[in-house]
Amino acid sequence: MAESQNPTPTGIKVIVVGTGFAGLTAAIECQRKGHEVLVLEKFPELKLLGDIISFGPNSSRLFCRWPGVAEKLEPLSMRADAITLKSWKGETLLKQYWEGEDKEFGIRFDGHRGEFHEILYNHAKEIGVEIRLGARVEDYFEDEDKAGVVVEGGERITADVVVAAEGVRSKGRKIVLGFEDKPKASGYAVYRSWFGADEIAKDPATKFFTEGGDQHVAWLGPDVHFIAACMKKGKDFSWVCTHRDEADIEESWQLEAPLGDARKVLEGWDPVVQKILDKTPSPLVDWKLVYRDPLPTWISKGRRIALIGDAAHPFLPTSIQGASQAMEDGVTIAVCLRECGGGDKVKEAVAAFEAIRYERVKSAQKTGEQTRDIWHKADFTEAKKNPESMRLRREAWLLGFDAERYAEEQYGRTVEVLRRTGLADTREARKLHVPEGLHGYLEFGDGEGDGEAKKKEETSCHPKAILVFDSTSYM
Repeated sequence: MAESQNPTPTGIKVIVVGTGFAGLTAAIECQRKGHEVLVLEKFPELKLLGDIISFGPNSSRLFCRWPGVAEKLEPLSMRADAITLKSWKGETLLKQYWEGEDKEFGIRFDGHRGEFHEILYNHAKEIGVEIRLGARVEDYFEDEDKAGVVVEGGERITADVVVAAEGVRSKGRKIVLGFEDKPKASGYAVYRSWFGADEIAKDPATKFFTEGGDQHVAWLGPDVHFIAACMKKGKDFSWVCTHRDEADIEESWQLEAPLGDARKVLEGWDPVVQKILDKTPSPLVDWKLVYRDPLPTWISKGRRIALIGDAAHPFLPTSIQGASQAMEDGVTIAVCLRECGGGDKVKEAVAAFEAIRYERVKSAQKTGEQTRDIWHKADFTEAKKNPESMRLRREAWLLGFDAERYAEEQYGRTVEVLRRTGLADTREARKLHVPEGLHGYLEFGDGEGDGEAKKKEETSCHPKAILVFDSTSYM
């Protein structure tokens, strides 16, 4: 799997729309595998925006294969050795340690989205990926021989394949679905904040966050959870609060909210939570969790345009897998395009991509619903009797998975089925890839899958002291 710095050109031209983690992964992997790739990004410049983001072992193994990337992420990542779960009143329910997970599954990275993104963006540029900023894609098109996009101003750019990776409002969804759909409010939103930990360190009630290494604590209450973390050896502090919210998200799903709004949600909670709020700058990010009905397909009828990441399958933050699954998408489509053997087989590659990914993503999405329900509907009297019931589930089928290796090994048998059934319907080929966690976490289902990922990664890199909690949006 270690590609040459100068891979053999495949002759396949790929347009990637969007420079999020899905788009950058697709672009980097397409470059590594010899495709000719162009990335289009609507923003004229990239800024260090956002707050906490996490990558599980299943995606972090990719960072380890990109020269220098893991080494740059490591000093920016949280290194808590456990997460402490508390009731909303402050009673400790469980301290769940991560000891041994790096050896079992591989490393994890958890840190500031903007800082991580800058590292990946720069790496893409360093290895020769062409990125055009200020190129807003207005439409997608395809015909028998090519696919392409129309950018603002009317320019038409064509390629063999287009990868739509610009998020939940991707205009690529229209050509895939045949109509324009709109996101729906999920009924939940997340207040988010990231700031320097100086004031946290001064208060006797909160200074424990900055002492004895990075700290990670979650308070759980009725339909609300509040998670706080200190990282970079006491330098930075971050918290998120997931809560009920029925606000309309027609125009925007990332807003600002006064700190007082979070105080109302968290009124009566543990005094430590109140102390954290006292030290939090206003305004907060008010991030509405959007919902979309599961798509019947992620690929266009002409099999030349593919949705990846949030454009295809938004995740609940409690899945702790949104960013990781987006990266898995990116490497999988790059592998499929290489394995297909040339530009005349790209339709087959795009169909194989969906067949390989569809059932795994669907199962991973269910884990977010399961964790949310465990935490938000907890009977705390029962939780005290059985604190293990509140733990975060950590399962090999999800975290020990190697998407790149899996796609390489499974492409051939997937294409055999597609050639028999035709490219118009991938449902039969999808059945080859039903994961062990068919119903989400194994304890909530009967494990009917075929055990897609029981192999361990033999080449995982293990930088010193890597133990981090993984989450697309930090739950």
